Amino acid sequence: MTAAELIAFAAFEGGAYAQAFPAFGVERRGAPVQAFVRFSDAKIRLRSQIYEPDYIIVQDSTLIGDVNVFMGMKAGGIAIVNTEKPDFDSRVPEGVKVYTVDATTIALEELGVPITNTTLMGAFAAATGEIGLEPLKHALQRRFSGSMAEKNIRAAERAYNLIGGAA
Repeated sequence: MTAAELIAFAAFEGGAYAQAFPAFGVERRGAPVQAFVRFSDAKIRLRSQIYEPDYIIVQDSTLIGDVNVFMGMKAGGIAIVNTEKPDFDSRVPEGVKVYTVDATTIALEELGVPITNTTLMGAFAAATGEIGLEPLKHALQRRFSGSMAEKNIRAAERAYNLIGGAA
């Protein structure tokens, strides 16, 4: 949910209308959670779950074996997956571009904890071009303070630069 809120804020900072909201499944600790973000040049009146996403971010690649995370994606879509070993090609719909980034390692190196939100946001910004690096940095500076903001910005920049060379 944090990543969705920050992506929506960065999109808003970049001049788009944006909304972010969660969808909770089974109410238990550790259960997979979905969060959705919409952004547009026009006011957004729709408030439903997103069934045909243009983009997805998968924070835990082990879910790919248990959940159809690519459901509803069509050709031209982009998926950003946190993994060091992509072994799920057979599940990716035709025409969907997948970018992989070892966000866990980057987060551990930059933040000291395996919290991948901001790293994956940097990868999302680079892969899609939907949010710029400067609005993303501003969103992180608003959410975090001091050295924590600096660390999260470094993590996002590393992923942005890593994906930027591949996009």
